Amino acid sequence: MSHNITEVLAGGVVLTAALGFALYAGQVAGVSTAKAGYELTASFRSLEGVSVGTDVRLAGVKIGTVTGVELNPETFRADTRFSVLDGIMVPDDSSVIISSEGLLGGNFVEVMPGGSPFNLDAGEEVLDTQGAVSLISLLVKFVAGSGDET
Repeated sequence: MSHNITEVLAGGVVLTAALGFALYAGQVAGVSTAKAGYELTASFRSLEGVSVGTDVRLAGVKIGTVTGVELNPETFRADTRFSVLDGIMVPDDSSVIISSEGLLGGNFVEVMPGGSPFNLDAGEEVLDTQGAVSLISLLVKFVAGSGDET
C-alpha cells in the first residue's frame, strides 16, 4: 500500500511541474493574463524578427503585444495590428519603430510618442513607421565601405 502512495505523490509532483511549465510558457508567449486594451494598426516595409505575441513597448515598458501580421499584396508591406493597454493614450503624431534588444536579442515594436494633444482611437493607423534594420546589410555596408574618401 505504501508503494502506491509513493507513486501517486510522484505523479502529483510531475503534474505540478508540467502545469508550472505550461503557465510559464503562456506568460512568455503573452497568451495568459490577457488585459483589456485597444487595437492600433501600422504598415512596415520590413517586419524582420517580429511576429504575433511580440512585445509593444513605450519607454522600455511593455504596453501591449502584436496581435496580427499579414502581407498587403498591393503595397508589399507588412500590415500589423497591435494592442495597447487601456489607459495608455498614444498621440496621433506618434511613430512606431521596430527596435532591437541588442546584437543577440530579439526585436520588439517601440512606440515613440509625439507631442500632439489628440490621441489615436481604437482601430486607427499609425502612419509614421520605421521597419527593421538588417544587421547583415549594415555589416556588408561597413565592410565594403562607402567608397567616398575625402
